[in-house]
Amino acid sequence: MTRVSPHEVAGGRLSRLVARVRSAALAGRAGGRPAPLVEVAGLLLVIVLFSRLHAAAGKDVAAATANALTLQSMEHALHLDIALKANQWLTEHPALIQPAVYYYRLYYVVIIGVLVWVFVRHADVYVKVRRTLVAMALLVLPVYWALPMSPPRFALPGVVDIIAEHDTLGGHASREIGSGQNLYSAMPSMHVGWSSWCAYAVWSALRTSHPRSASLSWIFPLGMAAVVLITGNHYVLDIAGSAVLLVVAIAAVSAWGHLAERRHARD
Repeated sequence: MTRVSPHEVAGGRLSRLVARVRSAALAGRAGGRPAPLVEVAGLLLVIVLFSRLHAAAGKDVAAATANALTLQSMEHALHLDIALKANQWLTEHPALIQPAVYYYRLYYVVIIGVLVWVFVRHADVYVKVRRTLVAMALLVLPVYWALPMSPPRFALPGVVDIIAEHDTLGGHASREIGSGQNLYSAMPSMHVGWSSWCAYAVWSALRTSHPRSASLSWIFPLGMAAVVLITGNHYVLDIAGSAVLLVVAIAAVSAWGHLAERRHARD
């Protein structure tokens, strides 16, 4: 009888463990959760494509400035022209400047955290909220190409560029198109848009089991709306545009789901 050494036993267990991990990463599980590696690869592809197309859209500075002036006139007519006053309020309260900058900058961490949390803990709604996230990215790109918009910090006299002056990362200090960023895509505000998606994802996951906690998630985008106003990055109508974008994306995903169900039923 051949004796198996402890090292061989340990090696066999390790091989089986690696095989299980690899299988779980490449294959989805019951309950609607897709394969993790496939999800990561797909989302990275979306991020790269969105970043490239977004950056390429912000080239027409003259059109962006003209559109901003038109938007300012619309806000004045609607008595919504509070961007300058909001920005002045922040400059008068310097203790709040750095927290506002951190709030503006670190929301990316929240997006990733919410996406991972929903994937791990709430697989039943993950596909829906992920599709909504991708739909928002796809729907907003034509708007950026067709309607370039200068933010208040560029187009509204008297507004202080808070992020450029106080951001330790220095990402918004440059106004040059060659910096690789689209600085003229204020409409809609995707800081508010992505933050609203986070709230929608949490609300979708918790609205049945924890309705109060689900409702509290909407505080995050409300805070972001205030931050983008007081830092001089967006107008009120930019924020309204973000809400419209989220609603349209949700409707598009819902319509897509109904069509898929009908096709499945026919088959």
